[in-house]
Amino acid sequence: MSNYVKSILNEIRKVQLSPMDYLPQRDLREKLVDLVLRGVPENVQNPGKKLLTDLRNELLSKNVEDVRVVVFGGGTGLSNLIGGDSRRSTWIKNPFCGLKEIFPNTSSIVCVTDDGGSTGQLLKDLPLIAIGDIRHVLLSSVKLSRLKERYSIVDGQADEIAKILHQLFNYRSPGKTSLELSDLVAILARLDFLPSLLNNYIRQLVSHLFTDTRLAETLKRPHCFGNLLVVAAIYREIDMEIDNSELANRPGLLHKALFSGLNLMGEFLGAGERAVMPCTTTLAELKVRYTNGVESVGEDRLSKAERGVPVESVHVSFFDDVRVHREVYEEIARADIIILAPGSLYSSIIPVFKVAGMADAVRRNRKALKILISNLWVQAGETDHSIADPERKFHVSDMIRAYEKNIPGGTEDLFNEVICVSLENIPASILQRYAVEGKIPIFLDREVLNSQHYYPIECGVYSRYALKNDNVIQHDPDTLAQAVLALFNGRNCFGKNNIAKDCREENREESSDREQVFNGNPVSRVFCSRPFPFQRYSAINGWLDGLEITHVGCEKYINIGQVKEDSCEILWSHPVIPLAHLEYIKGLHCIDKSEWNRDQRWDNVFSFYDPEDSCIKIREDQFGVQSKFEVALMIALGESLLGNYAAEKEMADIKVDGLFLGRAYHLFLRHEEERCCFFDPMQLDAFLKLARMCSTGDENHYTRLVNRGEGFTPPGLLMGLMYAWYLDNRLATHIEYKMSVMKISSTDLIPEQLKMSKRRKRMIMFFRDVVFGKEYEKSIQV
Repeated sequence: MSNYVKSILNEIRKVQLSPMDYLPQRDLREKLVDLVLRGVPENVQNPGKKLLTDLRNELLSKNVEDVRVVVFGGGTGLSNLIGGDSRRSTWIKNPFCGLKEIFPNTSSIVCVTDDGGSTGQLLKDLPLIAIGDIRHVLLSSVKLSRLKERYSIVDGQADEIAKILHQLFNYRSPGKTSLELSDLVAILARLDFLPSLLNNYIRQLVSHLFTDTRLAETLKRPHCFGNLLVVAAIYREIDMEIDNSELANRPGLLHKALFSGLNLMGEFLGAGERAVMPCTTTLAELKVRYTNGVESVGEDRLSKAERGVPVESVHVSFFDDVRVHREVYEEIARADIIILAPGSLYSSIIPVFKVAGMADAVRRNRKALKILISNLWVQAGETDHSIADPERKFHVSDMIRAYEKNIPGGTEDLFNEVICVSLENIPASILQRYAVEGKIPIFLDREVLNSQHYYPIECGVYSRYALKNDNVIQHDPDTLAQAVLALFNGRNCFGKNNIAKDCREENREESSDREQVFNGNPVSRVFCSRPFPFQRYSAINGWLDGLEITHVGCEKYINIGQVKEDSCEILWSHPVIPLAHLEYIKGLHCIDKSEWNRDQRWDNVFSFYDPEDSCIKIREDQFGVQSKFEVALMIALGESLLGNYAAEKEMADIKVDGLFLGRAYHLFLRHEEERCCFFDPMQLDAFLKLARMCSTGDENHYTRLVNRGEGFTPPGLLMGLMYAWYLDNRLATHIEYKMSVMKISSTDLIPEQLKMSKRRKRMIMFFRDVVFGKEYEKSIQV
């Protein structure tokens, strides 16, 4: 086939005015993709028109049934590329589309660091990896040809199967998941319209879901029913006598069950064997460091973050030895096409390649066509700031730079071609409306990519249907598949991909998560020393059950159950908080306004930690509104880490000759043996000095001069505010204002500004490395 393409091109070049000149693109790759997607230009005359038509027909040849494709990614971007976004209601109008229909031997390798939504609910009860994206991609991978072959049906029947599966997999229970839910009952009744083999298989999964006692706790929560079916498919492969605690200690059982369960499910659904595989079967947790030094844990937190500064680096912590199915590496090794799908930049592609050996497996495949598909839009919390220049928006080169820096070994031999969307034919009104909503395209900076020896292909790979009917811009699965087909069938005409290695060395040394290998196998991995998420969730609930929760003041009813539920959700939503931070709290008191005796002249903080009884005190009007309660709880929790460190606090006026000059704040610490505090003496001393307290020579006496008319934040309150700010800068706007000095370009003209900025950075490092890093994770040799 490739020789015939070459011969046509040779004939075209013999024409004095080459018909290829009618294709405006400069690069041959773009010309061929444009020819496939938009057809032969109308103004081309014969014989050029016939030659271009023949070339296009050859490029569109679907004789690629044996071509093996491997696609890496997360949920929405990957599923949309494979066969359309199966969560959308419009998916059922065209369920058999995309890459899977042109390349039936397509395997997806899916990111497993998601911890939000229904997946996050599952993590509260089960020692499983995140399976929400797996479910999403699995449904999108259902193929028309496999359904027809397996169940001997026609096209119309396959469409009906897709509709029923779409309804079943995307049903979300409003609360407790039960077979008594009327909507679910109606959906399950439709299973009888499925082929008997598929009907029986799904009913077996449903039966197992509601009879396996290991899953009983998670059924009490709202869930996407498709996720529960995937869980049932995995758990029915494991002896029911083995409980979740034992499974956490025997990860090899889940490793095997994940492969066999997903494979069997894929076969029955019509996706096929090895259609969808997790990048690892080891529970993993995403950790992001921002350029201001703050570290955030959890993919869900990253998606909600509004830090206002770029992401600097991405890390993944594993809760055990990293396990990867042998079949994943087999599929990569024999792939003819390898694609990095569009998706969340820092929580999709990069975590997959943080799995030891994954990037090297791609590099070892020298024969495959390797393609990166660029995202369409800037994503809040991830790509809304460029690390190269935070003042401008994100470019494609910024995306590649992030990959280069964060993927072990950089981007060398991971991809050469970069498919980017062309905005040429998108109405300005649509782009303007997106801009008003805060959605801005990721722009192609072609010259930069060319200088780095990548091959950008700018083409119209967005969905015309979605643009026309829904006024939205998204990747079109069929158009993307055709672009990949054009590149694959024309690949031998592009010449040798001479990638200059030296152009990618700039950031490689900065990559902080290098793979160390011995005889081709990883020898060092970093994984969490904290408990599994389901164990942490159980511990939080256990702590809350032992917590004294009361109302202080006039007799009022306080919903203790609701307070516990709200507190649990807040603590769970901040996975960076170690359980050790809860050790200094014995109770939580709701204080009636009439009993609230705190002086609010200097702040509007309506909570505090009382070292006298080791209880958190929160004013009653902060309850009931989750956002207010979260701020109050986090500030008091931060204060509690200081425990009973203070023996005495005193504010004394400073007068000279009767003239009031200011005040001196004196802090006297308890002796070390009397102290109940999260910090050791050296750490406590470091914090107090960061709080601008001065040592007096007496190791237990600190002081600070407060000038006349100057405000002052005492160390306890500062600890609480910084604690809340570090978790989420929106929780402590006062501190956010102070931290903004780090965003200002430094100048020698204002030395005090430099000193202040350095002090803020040291404070962040203290919270990162001591407050939230103490015993947080460790490197273990295996």
